[in-house]
Amino acid sequence: MTMTSTAGTLMRSDLKHPLITNVYRGKVRDVYSLSDGRVILVASDRISAFDVVLPRGIPGKGQVLSQLSWHMLQATRKVAPNWAEASPDPNVVIGKQCGTVKVEMVVRGYLAGHAWRTYNDGKRVLCGATMADGLNESDPFPTPIITPSTKADAGHDEDITPVEIIERGLCNKEEWETMCRYALALFAEGSRIAKERGLLLVDTKYEFGRAVDGSLMVIDEIHTPDSSRYLHAEGYEERQAQGVRQNQLSKEFVREWLIANGFMGKEGQQVPVMDDAFVQNVSERYIDLYERITGAHFAQAPEGDANARIQAALDAYLG
Repeated sequence: MTMTSTAGTLMRSDLKHPLITNVYRGKVRDVYSLSDGRVILVASDRISAFDVVLPRGIPGKGQVLSQLSWHMLQATRKVAPNWAEASPDPNVVIGKQCGTVKVEMVVRGYLAGHAWRTYNDGKRVLCGATMADGLNESDPFPTPIITPSTKADAGHDEDITPVEIIERGLCNKEEWETMCRYALALFAEGSRIAKERGLLLVDTKYEFGRAVDGSLMVIDEIHTPDSSRYLHAEGYEERQAQGVRQNQLSKEFVREWLIANGFMGKEGQQVPVMDDAFVQNVSERYIDLYERITGAHFAQAPEGDANARIQAALDAYLG
């Protein structure tokens, strides 16, 4: 399989360098391990939902994810240590290589998405966290809750409780408490940044890794449309009072579109066709969120061979 980059869409990278020792291709990112203890994350334009990579890529999506994550990792560095060291290309972040803690720390400030679907089914406990009675979709929780899930190498991530995390040895009690502290602090800072830009950070996920010295630090992306859900702050309370559904800025609308077209990633289900208009709409939404959350204009990377562009940037940075 070769790298595809048509109409400004990067579906796969294929980087070469003497320092590269291993390549892992996730649902969205291509991860290159280096012999000097660093790692290269290339954000492709692949898009996944229900743990399935959809057939078509989204132009500009990888750049949005990479640049927004880099922006947020720099903005929150004083709140929690993270892996990122440099961004030599719009689709690339380079940083420390860490051993992944196989737990995703999902922090929820509002009742939405998976939590809402669980709540709407009549359940009031999610991953060991209790949700009060009498809430409507998109209502705020009294305080943010953490609803962890497993970090699966393949297949679906699964809900898990803190007790199960410790019992299964995914991390120890001290690490769990540290991740909770970092995750809540990051969520508070992310919420503050979002509020300044007229947005509400609804929920998000954080991933952690163990550095060489055993210390924990944030890895992967943070506060992007793939890992987070945002709402418009203006008119939020009025819409809630009137029972009008909130307009989300996240990948959730892609999931909802798939559900409406009969796909939830279950065996035997066919991925619906994403036409040009829908792909363009998704691209515009990603770019809109980038500009809203950063306050900066989105400068599209030059069209052409994206892999060659990234390779040149990598060669210049690594030498």
